[in-house]
Amino acid sequence: MATKQLTLPVTGMTCASCAGRIERGLKKLPGVAGAQVNLATEQATVEYDPQQVQPHDLITKVEQTGYGVITDRLEFPVTGMTCASCQSRIEKALRKVEGVVRANVNLATERAVVEYAPGVAGWSTLKAAVESAGYGVIEPSTDELGEQEDGEATARRAEVADKWRQLMVAVAFGLPLFILAMGRDLGFIHPWLMGGAQLTSGMVAMTRPAREDLLNWLFLLLATPVQFFSGRDFYVNAWKALRHGTANMDTLIALGSSAAYIYSLAVLLLGWSGHVYFETAAVIIALILLGRFLEARAKSQTSAAIKSLIGLQAKTARVLRGGVETDVPIASVRTGDIVIVRPGEKVPVDGVITSGQSTLDESMLTGESMPVEKRGGDPVVGATINRSGAFQFRATRVGKETALGQIIRLVQEAQGSKAPVQLLVDRIAAVFVPVVIGIALLTFVVWYLATRNFTQAMIFAVAVLVIACPCALGLATPTAIMVGTGTGAEHGILIKNAEALERASSLTTVVFDKTGTITEGQPAVTDLVSTSSDDDLLRLAASVERNSEHPLGEAIVRAAQARQLTLAQPNGFEALAGHGVRGDVDDRHVLIGSPRLMQDRGIVLGALEGDIARLQGEAKTVVVVAVDDLALGLIGIADPVKATSAAAITELKRMGLRVVMLTGDNRRTAEVIGQRVGLGSEEVLAEVLPETKAAEVRRLQSTGQVVAMVGDGINDAPALAAADIGIAMGTGTDVAMETASVTLLRGDLRSVAEAIALSKRTMRTIRWNLFWAFIYNVIGIPIAAGLFYPLTGLQLSPMIAAGAMAFSSVFVVTNSLRLRRSQLEVPQAADPQPALKAQGI
Repeated sequence: MATKQLTLPVTGMTCASCAGRIERGLKKLPGVAGAQVNLATEQATVEYDPQQVQPHDLITKVEQTGYGVITDRLEFPVTGMTCASCQSRIEKALRKVEGVVRANVNLATERAVVEYAPGVAGWSTLKAAVESAGYGVIEPSTDELGEQEDGEATARRAEVADKWRQLMVAVAFGLPLFILAMGRDLGFIHPWLMGGAQLTSGMVAMTRPAREDLLNWLFLLLATPVQFFSGRDFYVNAWKALRHGTANMDTLIALGSSAAYIYSLAVLLLGWSGHVYFETAAVIIALILLGRFLEARAKSQTSAAIKSLIGLQAKTARVLRGGVETDVPIASVRTGDIVIVRPGEKVPVDGVITSGQSTLDESMLTGESMPVEKRGGDPVVGATINRSGAFQFRATRVGKETALGQIIRLVQEAQGSKAPVQLLVDRIAAVFVPVVIGIALLTFVVWYLATRNFTQAMIFAVAVLVIACPCALGLATPTAIMVGTGTGAEHGILIKNAEALERASSLTTVVFDKTGTITEGQPAVTDLVSTSSDDDLLRLAASVERNSEHPLGEAIVRAAQARQLTLAQPNGFEALAGHGVRGDVDDRHVLIGSPRLMQDRGIVLGALEGDIARLQGEAKTVVVVAVDDLALGLIGIADPVKATSAAAITELKRMGLRVVMLTGDNRRTAEVIGQRVGLGSEEVLAEVLPETKAAEVRRLQSTGQVVAMVGDGINDAPALAAADIGIAMGTGTDVAMETASVTLLRGDLRSVAEAIALSKRTMRTIRWNLFWAFIYNVIGIPIAAGLFYPLTGLQLSPMIAAGAMAFSSVFVVTNSLRLRRSQLEVPQAADPQPALKAQGI
């Protein structure tokens, strides 16, 4: 049976070792084909066989590993049930919905209770499942639906609010503790300790040791709430990890702060001579909490692109039901509903106009600022804006099936994916914490044996524990991937996964298909050269081409329709892939195709060869029409070059990339078009048949080139799949976009350069993040261990170590956020061949 995929929002992760532990736990379950946990998005994506394991088993496993899973619960009435088999049928239908964890239906109360992963399942999918099973539902109120749809966001906010409360307690008690401790250590309260301050009102004068004990008891009183209220999560998570025989970031903090606290408590209670370090324990916890709070705030900004995409959606829709206009939540719109849109409103879902006409602002999808005219039969896309006129349309795609819904899904999947470079980080993170604990123990033993000073040995060991930072390692790659893919989406660049983003940064060659990519893809007939009648030539050609789906054939049919010619139905139609078409019209055998096809069939072109050369010199595609094996005439077809193609190719060359144009046109026409966009003859691959495009890509790869293929048509799909990176124009076919690694929502070729530039910036950010994370630990741990103390006398305070650790994670996240400020727009370049236009080329 086919596997299913489930994405679960996970709570409680603090470092890369947490993500690795959850992955390993999930993969041990029978039926789990794969598991991937992303620390930055705080999500686990599991591929599983529903015959062997169920979603609630996955959640139970995550919880047993010591972490939480956010789920929502929705209860709603069900209508139409008559017996226990009805109840069972509805439960099975609900459990088949992706994201549903548990579903129970009560026949007596006629209500269903569903537990599901928010953001994966929702009211619209649950309702559709019940209705598809043949039953009805009574919708919850709009307020209830809103609360359910926002379940994960609510849980995340509660998590951040809890961190804030813990931080405030740590600051409220830790700050005065730190000030008093510094005052003691720097001698500011030395006179009081020495007895300089006299006690009056009959109180007995206190000795210095008594006053020091009183101060130490005050330190204990201030440190304890920090240690066990603000720091409780460190202990809870460390204990959960210990129960499973592992250790994580919380283990290091719990060990480090507890060592300072317990040692100080022993000094106070057992009367040991020595310094107390209550302030060290409290400040460690306060600084780590501050770092985590700032990290959580910064991480929330990494998902800004998803939030902005979701914000584009309309909240409600006006539907026509039973002849009455009704405003309903967007989740309640069903396929087939008639939806009414008035001026200034957003189109709620995808559909086809049934009545009325208007102009729509589709800039959120295409990037084009000019409104697009729409009338009956035209498609409309959800989240576009109706500028003028009112119209009605029939909903064809709702919920996650809309164009915007699919864009959001693609971005979410990309943000949750792992780049190949992350595999090395995961392996290091798996052993990082145990190694650090080992280094801390070794540090303590070595310093104690060398100095016989327990306190000094302890301070070195604690500094090692709290300076080590697996968090920075775990966040270095996923935060940059999140911001990079999100920034791309905001610029109309959809990147399928992190692997594609990494590969795109190492491209050396970009191959463009000509038709619909470099050119507009809307060819038009410009010339007719006939040995008899132009109308007869065009009528015969269009009659055969009316069954063709080729852009050139469609251009011929449009030209015939513009002349109002009566077309015949051809017999024996056959498409000659990459060459032309043939068929019988009015008992005459008509062959239409390239001059090369005619030569192969032995058809003499005669005087037409001069016209062929002339038209090809004007960058026009020449189609020859032969009737009963005699050349009847020529049809010249031109496909205008996109205004931005030359600028895009100039920018790609400036980036050091080789650019190649691939086309089925004859070499002379192809070279003229190549010259118009700044390509030399050696950069033009002409007369390439559709079935050999992929072979050309592989030929380039065989020379050591890392190749991107840019195309938009069905016949480009094999070449897109063969390339190292397939880039599909969003104005093209669904097949091309499904095959590609990158989809450009806008037809502007400059987006290709923008996508490659974004990938390079993202990978550069990842490298800097990893460099910082590694070099911080490589330098910080030896300093904390006192490696340079004998030479320099430098001893790192555990408080400074904790501050450095907290800063390292925040630095990595904020460094990734700089990608949001990336300027991706490629400037409009001047035409690289101005002389060509002057020559009429």
